[in-house]
Amino acid sequence: MNAYRLGEFEEIVLLTVGILHGNAYGVTIKQEIEDRLHREISVGALQTTLRRLESKGFLDSQHGDTAPARGGRPKLFFTLTAFGKRALAHARDVRNSMWDALPQIILNLD
Repeated sequence: MNAYRLGEFEEIVLLTVGILHGNAYGVTIKQEIEDRLHREISVGALQTTLRRLESKGFLDSQHGDTAPARGGRPKLFFTLTAFGKRALAHARDVRNSMWDALPQIILNLD
């Protein structure tokens, strides 16, 4: 089994955490994905995926400061781990290899 195996949504979430470097928490991650992909995602699906990626060792999380507007609850910020960065690099390499192997005639069909 490949230690770096990622599903499509997992890969999107990891990429988004990287894009938001230093400001990646639930709301910003959700908004960034929706803005970039023009598709809505559920909070539950995102939270489940964030926890799964953290349990796989691809993400770390850290509580921010508390905020009265949030009822005193702190935001939970996510960052890529070294393992998560390697998983993204592996996913990119696999995709590029597959694209490179695609016959040109396939790309030219209308």
